[in-house]
Amino acid sequence: MERRDIEIFLELGRELHFGRAAENLHVSTARVSQTIKKLERRIGAPLFERTSRRVALTPIGRRLYDDLDPAYRQIREGVDRAVAAGRGVDGVLRVGFVGTAVGRFVLEVADVFRARHPTCQVQIRESPYSDGTTPLDADEIDVLLAVVQPPRDSGLTASPVLFREDPMLAVSARHPFARRASVSLDDLARDRVLRPRSIPEHIDEALVPRRTPNGEPIERGPAFGTVQEMFALVGAGKGVFPVPTHAARYDARPDVAYVPIPDGSPFEWRLLWRTTAETSRVRAFTQAALDHVAANENPLTDH
Repeated sequence: MERRDIEIFLELGRELHFGRAAENLHVSTARVSQTIKKLERRIGAPLFERTSRRVALTPIGRRLYDDLDPAYRQIREGVDRAVAAGRGVDGVLRVGFVGTAVGRFVLEVADVFRARHPTCQVQIRESPYSDGTTPLDADEIDVLLAVVQPPRDSGLTASPVLFREDPMLAVSARHPFARRASVSLDDLARDRVLRPRSIPEHIDEALVPRRTPNGEPIERGPAFGTVQEMFALVGAGKGVFPVPTHAARYDARPDVAYVPIPDGSPFEWRLLWRTTAETSRVRAFTQAALDHVAANENPLTDH
């Protein structure tokens, strides 16, 4: 039974008048009559008693009306709520991030967003490094601030780059690299580079290539799940790991040193969301982030 057929049947069941039902639905009286005849042929019994003076539901028609009407109302209400959520900037927006400084950035963007859309609540959540984009895929958050450029077939949409940071290598304060002014990507073959636990291969390779520019393999391990686990392993001399520049300021530790990687690719921060779950809230938050960046030359160090 098609949706329009259900609408016509229910409207006639309410009005019990072919002309008024047709007028309410903006269709012809003939369309209403043809639809009811089609339904009666499909069910195999009359749904309405028709005389020159009145229209009434038959017992079978009444039972069908009583079964369909509340279910159809619930469907309509659900669709209306979904449309309101998709078009309106209210309700709840869940935003994820990884790391101390970018957490502050997300909170500042949330302040800009709330000032524009006071009826929308923003929930901020820190995600473990090893989760990657899993919270998005699992519908645990709506937006994620990350340095990932998702593949075309990932089902994710990325905002324009919000800001870029030069890479640094986090090493133990006792490591020989700690006494150098800089290191190169080729130097990554001279130690073990930690690996985030469980993240997809394309995300890991975007952070750490399999080989150096000279073609030497880069040894990986041990694995870590959170940013703090990573720094603990680095401080204990268990390996090294490339990090954004802001780590030297926001994650300063006596057992960790930060060394610039001049030939490394910059960290490019974007907002990510599921393409099929894009709403006005997501678009408005993205615009707030772009506006906040435009107003602050260095969004992680200004203020």
